[in-house]
Amino acid sequence: MNRMSLFIAVAILVTAQPLLAAPMGYFDLDTGVALESGDTWTANGERYRLYGVQACLRGTTFTNNAGKTQDCGDASLSVLAAFIKDTHPSCAPIARAAGVVYVVCFAAVAGERLDLATMLISEGYAFAALDAKGMPVNPAYAVGEQEAKARKAGLWQFPDVRHPSILLGRAASYHQEKAK
Repeated sequence: MNRMSLFIAVAILVTAQPLLAAPMGYFDLDTGVALESGDTWTANGERYRLYGVQACLRGTTFTNNAGKTQDCGDASLSVLAAFIKDTHPSCAPIARAAGVVYVVCFAAVAGERLDLATMLISEGYAFAALDAKGMPVNPAYAVGEQEAKARKAGLWQFPDVRHPSILLGRAASYHQEKAK
């Protein structure tokens, strides 16, 4: 399955509306936001996060093809910034928890509305977030992640890249054991 077909298959398609303005209930995600990571940003006093996405954690590293250590979180953040600049996504809030507004976003690419999270994950610069039981929050994102991993897309081309949800799960388990 080619990349565009995968995007279309798992994208969140929005009913026909002009591509120049965000549909009712959506807001434009523009380059004026303050990016915190490859999945989280602040704007207008609110903190937003892409639903079902886990970006690389800042401070975790990978070794690039030139043998240099790079910050994985910075790589995820840079790609999100580029996607925002290039595709001008629109987002809709779907949930609020612990001071974070979770959103789904779409971007117009080649005349199609595609899910921003799917694009980031399928290109290998973000990961499918896992719940407390280790299951994908959004199974479609896990499919895109596996396809990106198989193609060695984006960060998956580097053998020492670690899935951030696994790292977070291990840290949580460690703290639970230590608290006992």
